[in-house]
This record gives sequence, structure tokens and C-alpha cells, in this order.
Amino acid sequence: MTVKRQPHQAKHEQTRSISYRLPEYIVNELETEAMQKEVSQNVLVKQILEKYVRWDRFADKIGIIPVPKEILKILGDEMKGDEINKIIDIMIPMIKDWVMFMKGNYDLRRAIEALEDYMRASGMTSDHRIEGGVHHFIIQHNLGIKWSLFTEQLLRQIFYQFLPGLAMQCKTTSNTTIASIDLGFDFNEHKY
Repeated sequence: MTVKRQPHQAKHEQTRSISYRLPEYIVNELETEAMQKEVSQNVLVKQILEKYVRWDRFADKIGIIPVPKEILKILGDEMKGDEINKIIDIMIPMIKDWVMFMKGNYDLRRAIEALEDYMRASGMTSDHRIEGGVHHFIIQHNLGIKWSLFTEQLLRQIFYQFLPGLAMQCKTTSNTTIASIDLGFDFNEHKY
């Protein structure tokens, strides 16, 4: 069976050219960053603006604050199973509010897309692969086993809200969670 990746953006986006006047120090920093990342300045600026449009402009409005990864790792090491469940019980209605605010409605596609936006903005690695009709959501957070269990439980709750009859399978390591669920061939979280 062939495994394919779910594309995260439309392949043929309509574009238009614009120009901005920026302070020279910003242009110099962008040039340096683009060189270090081995991308064009145009690609770098597009990435920066996409992150702003998809996540940053909403983050402070929904109460998200940056927390150093090392602190999350330490907090995760101390979490117990019942605490993980309590946090998830608090988070589920919050996620619904966030998704409705950011995406204009609340359904499985928008919830998954918003979580992908969050992970991308937080520097976590995520991937969506499709094998037959089974969708594999791969999340690599590098925060330890408790955060893997947290991620697994959170995804179970989100999928259960929308698809209570479908079973989700998980594979979990100390740094990665893979959630697999049969959503069919035509499921795409970016088309709603």
C-alpha cells in the first residue's frame, strides 16, 4: 500500500507583487537570515508572514504565551495521569473557542488545522501521512513521555468529539506520538 503525505498548502496559490519600505537594519537582518537558511528573501518573508497570519495574530488574543521548552519538559516530568486528564478536560473547551475564533467554525478539519498551526508556530515537527484511507498524524515534540501521553489523550478526545464510533490507534515514544485513524481517502483538513 502506498503512503503519501497530506499537502499543507495549495500548490497553485494566486500571488501578487507588493513593496514595502522597511528600516535598513530589518532588511539587513532578513538578508542574513535568508542566507543562513539558504532560502531567498522572498521565501523567508513569505514564511514570516504566513506564521503571522496563521498563528501570531491570534496568539495573544486567545491567551497563548511563549514558555521555554525546558520548563515544559520539567513540568511534564512531574505530571501524573489524573493531572493530564484534568488539563485535557480544561483544554477541550478552550480549543473549541480558539478554533472557532481562528477558523470561523468548529469541526474536525479546522481543529486539526489549528493544532498543526500551533505546532508549527511552537517549533514542533508534525506530519500527516495517508496509507489507504488511514491517516497518520505524526507529532514530534521532544518533551518526554508524559507529553507524549498528553498528546495521545488530547487527540483521542478531539477525534472522539467528532467521530465517536471510530477507533484511533497510537504509537508513542518519549518524544513522538503517532495517531492513526481511518478518515477515508478524501479527508483533507485544509479543505472546508
